Amino acid sequence: MSVYRRQAMIGAALLALAPAVFAQTSDTKVDLPDLVIGNADAPVVIEEYASLTCSHCAAFHVGVLPELKKEYIDTGKVKLIYRDFPLDELAVAAAMTGRCAGDKREAVIGQIYATQEVWLAQGKNPLEGLFSLAEPFGMTRESMAKCLSNADIFNAIVADRDKFEKAVDVEGTPTFVINGKKFTGRPDAAGFESVLKPLVK
Repeated sequence: MSVYRRQAMIGAALLALAPAVFAQTSDTKVDLPDLVIGNADAPVVIEEYASLTCSHCAAFHVGVLPELKKEYIDTGKVKLIYRDFPLDELAVAAAMTGRCAGDKREAVIGQIYATQEVWLAQGKNPLEGLFSLAEPFGMTRESMAKCLSNADIFNAIVADRDKFEKAVDVEGTPTFVINGKKFTGRPDAAGFESVLKPLVK
């Protein structure tokens, strides 16, 4: 059983929050571009598969990624490719919010992770917390509603997740692949250092 399907009970509860988000259907195929952080020509590539409702993913983005950026990404040695792997419907809504932020996607994703405990705690309407988070980045209620009812983006995110699950064998989030090999160490600064340091020499 897939990670996503194991979250079915959570997802079912969330369907009532914004039925317009999840009731849409579409046959349109949309190719979603990767979010690449760092130099596109960097010799070392970290692929991250993450869910925006995952506390471990938030811990990585808040506590580990800044150190990796300073040492490896901002220096052009490593690039990080962020890929959405939502574990529930609310994570899909959050991923859609990031997609609709355009060139502010990286900043919006960073804020979603940094304030995860806050917006997830919005009682029966965490989508309200998502809106409050996105508003400073120029998103209005109207644009959020349009974004979250976009069946093409919804279906593309879910299709990509299913594709990643098969191709990478994602068993939980976050999952990292470094230069084509799944990272099995501790997802902390020291764990990444042990793998990255030999690769950038």
